[in-house]
Amino acid sequence: MTPRTASPHTPGRARTRHALRRDPRAHWLLLLLGLAVAATALVLSGYGRHEIAATEGPAKDCAPADRALRDGGPVLSENPATGATRSARMPAGTVALTYDGGPDPAWTPRLLDVLKRHHAHATFFLTGTEAAAHPGLVRRIRDEGHQLGTHTYSDTNLAAVSGTRAGLELSLGQNTLAGSAGLGTRLLRLPHTATTGTYCADQAAAARRAMADGYVVVAADDAARPLKRGAVRQFTGSTAAVRDTERLFAAPLGDVRFTTVGDGLGLDGVTYPVATTAQVRGTAVLWAQDASRFFVDATGWLMVAAGTITVARLALLFTVARVHVRRVRRRNRRGHRPPRLTEPVSVIVPAYNEEAGIEATIRSLLASTHPYVQIVVVDDGSGDRTYDIAEWMRAQDPRVMVIRQENAGKAAALNTGLKWAQFELVVMIDGDTVFEPDAIGNLIQPFTDPRVGAVSGNTKVGNRQGILGRWQHLEYVIGFNLDRRMFDVLECMPTVPGAIGAFRRSALEGVGGVSEDTLAEDTDLTMALCRAGWRVVYEESAIAWTEAPATVRQLWKQRYRWCYGTLQAMWKHRRALVERGRAGKFGRRGLTYLLLFQTLLPLLAPLVDVFALYGLLFQGAARAALVWLAFTAVQVVSALYALRLDKERFEPVWTLPLQIVVYRQLMYLVVVQSVVTALLGDRLRWQRMQRAGTFSNHPVRQGS
Repeated sequence: MTPRTASPHTPGRARTRHALRRDPRAHWLLLLLGLAVAATALVLSGYGRHEIAATEGPAKDCAPADRALRDGGPVLSENPATGATRSARMPAGTVALTYDGGPDPAWTPRLLDVLKRHHAHATFFLTGTEAAAHPGLVRRIRDEGHQLGTHTYSDTNLAAVSGTRAGLELSLGQNTLAGSAGLGTRLLRLPHTATTGTYCADQAAAARRAMADGYVVVAADDAARPLKRGAVRQFTGSTAAVRDTERLFAAPLGDVRFTTVGDGLGLDGVTYPVATTAQVRGTAVLWAQDASRFFVDATGWLMVAAGTITVARLALLFTVARVHVRRVRRRNRRGHRPPRLTEPVSVIVPAYNEEAGIEATIRSLLASTHPYVQIVVVDDGSGDRTYDIAEWMRAQDPRVMVIRQENAGKAAALNTGLKWAQFELVVMIDGDTVFEPDAIGNLIQPFTDPRVGAVSGNTKVGNRQGILGRWQHLEYVIGFNLDRRMFDVLECMPTVPGAIGAFRRSALEGVGGVSEDTLAEDTDLTMALCRAGWRVVYEESAIAWTEAPATVRQLWKQRYRWCYGTLQAMWKHRRALVERGRAGKFGRRGLTYLLLFQTLLPLLAPLVDVFALYGLLFQGAARAALVWLAFTAVQVVSALYALRLDKERFEPVWTLPLQIVVYRQLMYLVVVQSVVTALLGDRLRWQRMQRAGTFSNHPVRQGS
């Protein structure tokens, strides 16, 4: 059979097909920025919730503070002239009501109502995180004449932290008051303290550092001190504080006056209006805390939803895979099996620089047990010996036809081959694919059903010796044996792989051949056939072997092109979501599945990893390990089931835990890069893999 030359394409078109342009880099900046924002939100939220740098209260057996401080009054300040500590007590008949913590929407409004009914005022030592969460309550406290003090930002034991950390706690606490009420305060109650008589030495030191910064440290009088003698009464903010305050007012106290710490001692300026810049800074702190908590909470619920959906997906995959197995077994029983198709088949082999594997590919096709196979090799402007090898094979067997054209891309090469194909049944493969002897015969059998327009075969990884090869082997087996079985049963197959797929020629012509609109021409074509009303099915017994990428760089390029091309195809066929019939079934099932599990959930993966690292560091390693083990167990069960269905050995499963740690992240980053590239409107160049000739010494691989 004489070699043919296809119509030449314009040189400009050939150059753009393989143009060497730099990949966009903005996606990495966006990814890093997104991860930085997520990490910052986690840290800020975790800090306020005592998950990060949490402190404990004072030790039970601690060195006591000096006697002068312990025996003095509960209100401590520094003498600006001498730097000495001075203390004060409430005058007789004056009681300063003080409440620690909050504000809280459960008890603070009720407490304010009680104080209002009794015409009493109090001092509220607010925790910064709660003040930022409930600024309306802070303003109500201010507007009803009560006094504001700080209880630090996160209720931190200032005696147990460094001076820098203590300064941060006090500064953030002031910012929340400035942002929520427009006020600053000099009043401070040290968390985890009560009366000065119970102060430990380290607490006294923390109090002196705060007083040196201008704070008035307010402790409390012993509860046994008669109120008529004057006292500072301390309540811990809670529902019990509301009850205890009501009881206090219910007791006959005579002429006792309830007031604030500042009014009781005649202290001026302990609370003061802050400058506009301080209010702006405080408002920014409030927004940051609100945003971080919302982000963390929303992401947490989103992950719960994602986990639930993932578990539901696995249950669906296992169930539907079982249904598919039963269908195949029922079809293969005697009396149910239709007459075997023996029609001649045209096999189109597009080849671009495939000298390493083209001979093994052609030899495997020539070794087919199918009665007659026409082999159409389309050399797409190769710069190596691909054409020469194919020509040599043509000279040895008349079933081989070799066509040469200028480089125009795989889709154009397939369309060229389609023009020279002689038969109704057409098989399209890659230039590095090696077929089992019975693969072509098995692949075309579903065409006994006139509704079937295309058939997906079963691709296996040939070079599975290394760790990367084993990971891809597991990915292929799980993908084909679970996902494709599900797509078959639900009639929404999104992709007939380029490595092994069979088509009706009339179906291909009905959709205009192989489109050059996307980089995933196989996915684009399959979706077009589904929208045209054809059934697309999976034939597990049609086995072909392919050479998987041998390096991470090659793998990245291949998956980047696949993912980007799939996104292009999904966008191109998006109207299938609202169409009727088989097209709508494909759109609402297939496209939705791809959008959810191959686009949106992978985009969440970097966040999952950030949250997992956060949990490992700050929420307990045991909990994080338990979640990871549960996730790994699910993946192992899935892999074992898929390997069993495909009659493969279980040996590669030992690499699965490492695959989850390394390979999964790589694939998710591919999706991130593809999505951002698509959103930025960039056109990805064609990327091809450098072949190593895995099958050059063994034309047909049998078994595993």
